[in-house]
Amino acid sequence: CNTYIALLFYLIISHLVPISLFSSSYLSSHPHLSRLVLLSYLHFISLLSQSCILFLYLLPFFASTAVYFYLWIPESTPSPLAAVVKSAPVLSLALLVLSYNGGWSLLGVAGGLVLSACGDACLIWKEHFLHGMACFALAHILYSLSFLSWRYSSSSSWLYMLYLLLWGVSGGTFFYLLPFLRSSQDPDIYVPAIGAYTLLITVMATLALRTRRTLVMLGGLTFVISDLTIALQMFKVIETLDYNRHIIMTTYYLAQLLIAVGDVKTTLTPEADDLVKRKRL
Repeated sequence: CNTYIALLFYLIISHLVPISLFSSSYLSSHPHLSRLVLLSYLHFISLLSQSCILFLYLLPFFASTAVYFYLWIPESTPSPLAAVVKSAPVLSLALLVLSYNGGWSLLGVAGGLVLSACGDACLIWKEHFLHGMACFALAHILYSLSFLSWRYSSSSSWLYMLYLLLWGVSGGTFFYLLPFLRSSQDPDIYVPAIGAYTLLITVMATLALRTRRTLVMLGGLTFVISDLTIALQMFKVIETLDYNRHIIMTTYYLAQLLIAVGDVKTTLTPEADDLVKRKRL
């Protein structure tokens, strides 16, 4: 992999920079340029090597996701096989985060992914809906704790409008759902349960925005979209469409992928390494 990366770098540079700049006589007379070229080359190789290795680690996720959509086991026939197939992609992401961040990540994103996989398995059976929602609620708590850790930067003023928009949409959706929740089979359970879950996922998405990490931000927002779609469909707010499940599962897997890869990339950034050194000092 590194050989192909080095060849790619050489081809790019050879087309963008005059060849005379790489002559030994020129570089020897310009030591600062020589050092800059070398450092740029090493940095480029490092970034592409990391991306190449990360892509290889993600192959189980892509493969298991493809299996899920290929089999497309009907929701009307719940089974242990369906639970395994549905939760496998998220479990593969948990292993990815664990391999990069170590066991402590079980108290953060990796733990959230494991709980999400448990929630996926529970939701295969409709009678375990509340159990599945509880698993996802705990997952959002672990995500939130991870986004509050020292590895992520703090918020900036320009994000406050996004915060207001996010809370406005989440709160508005819940109050719009309220009449449908009250007319459900167990309103005394669903009203507080959905209210608490809406609060937790909104807090998680807010803290995801606070990180100012593009992948994590998009992951948090996509998760909200996916869960809002589930709520609107489950409580008969909107008609069940032919492709509703496709939309829900695509946005859900995408959200988990963005959060997992974003967390791994945060660990790999130089800023994170610098913060680690400062903490140790």
